[in-house]
Amino acid sequence: MYLFALPLRVVLLSPLLALLAVTTAQAQPPAPDNSRLDRVLQAKTLRVCIWPDYYGITYRNPKTQQLSGIDIDLAQELAKDLGPQVKVQFVDSSFAKLIDDVTQDHCDIAMFAVGITAARAAKLRFTQPHLKSDILAITTQSNRRIKDWSDIDKPGVVVAVAKGTYHEPVMREKLKFATLIAPATPFAREQEVESGRADVFMTDYPYSQRMLATTDWARLVTPPSTYHMTSYAYAMQQGDERWFERMERFMRDIKRDGRLMTAAKRHKLDPIVTSD
Repeated sequence: MYLFALPLRVVLLSPLLALLAVTTAQAQPPAPDNSRLDRVLQAKTLRVCIWPDYYGITYRNPKTQQLSGIDIDLAQELAKDLGPQVKVQFVDSSFAKLIDDVTQDHCDIAMFAVGITAARAAKLRFTQPHLKSDILAITTQSNRRIKDWSDIDKPGVVVAVAKGTYHEPVMREKLKFATLIAPATPFAREQEVESGRADVFMTDYPYSQRMLATTDWARLVTPPSTYHMTSYAYAMQQGDERWFERMERFMRDIKRDGRLMTAAKRHKLDPIVTSD
């Protein structure tokens, strides 16, 4: 009798033990997915990559060293939304270093009106856009070769772009007769034009406003119709769905509650705001 009792009891209890095991497993909290959102909240620090030479966007005044611009303001708003104790740590970057800085975890998000391009989208994840700009050109007041947009793509004309910006691949594709140069040092494209070594440099709406506001030699040249419109957004690493959704929610919120337009008007960028 005792020889069969123990196996029978084990057989009878096994389904109950299995059910208890499943129930216990279901009751356990899910394992943390190590989302960047958790890391930011735990550290109480939001690391934001910026390009500090982007006038109206993320600009560091060379005299005061103070940062200003639409994405400086909105980075502070994002930190407030994440929590009252979260502070912003700005990390200097550039368009040439953008992908490396984001993918190598030098910052949590890049907030300097990053143009959405296919090459960047292959490496980074973008929020919905908040700004949109066409390509514009800057020449000198004294340049007689460039009178209007039709004078740019002609033999003998030298066109400068900043290395690493989306203007570089766009202009390499579009220019058929002019010579394109892409100096890598800061302000080199402006220096090439001001010195006369280049006839014109290609830029966008925010940076063109800097040239007009801070120099007495710059002259704006605009295309007669849309030339190459680019949407700007914030960029982050791929693969973190929770962080992406939190950034998307922030972008939706600032469009709906007016913070985006308020910041844009403060920095005279309201003509290029994307509100939808």
